[in-house]
Amino acid sequence: MALTTRPFATIVLAASIAVLGIALLSQYWGGLVPCELCLLQRWPWRIAVVLAVAAWLVGDRLPLSSTALVFALVFFVSAGLGFYHLGVEQHWFAGPTACTATGPPATTVDELRRQLLAAPLVLCDQVQWALFGISLAGWNLIASLAMAAFCAGAAAWLSPRRSVA
Repeated sequence: MALTTRPFATIVLAASIAVLGIALLSQYWGGLVPCELCLLQRWPWRIAVVLAVAAWLVGDRLPLSSTALVFALVFFVSAGLGFYHLGVEQHWFAGPTACTATGPPATTVDELRRQLLAAPLVLCDQVQWALFGISLAGWNLIASLAMAAFCAGAAAWLSPRRSVA
């Protein structure tokens, strides 16, 4: 049986729902409060869900190689966001000032109070939870790269072959 657009979209949809489901379970059941970058990393997966539903509805009228290429792009963007967040957690990169512990130290009690009141509840540069030494940002990077490779591989494998005369 050859892979067609509808089964491919089903695989992407299932993987995307699983990743988003794990993120939501860790938030609402596990008690992990997402930081600004965590919330940003969910957007490519949401986009993948919407695109997968659309591809599933349109079905085999869409060429699978083009569909897979679009998904590969979405997941490479997701991998980039995951790598950036992992780099912020590991202090390889400076994170957004809105969610990292940066800035000059307070010199007065009033400055300290203003800094504390303006500080986000969850910092992007602090790992809240890890499995096997890999944070959720790292797991997102791994999942995004796996899906990007799957989709890019499908696009490359299924692209029309041109014979050289």
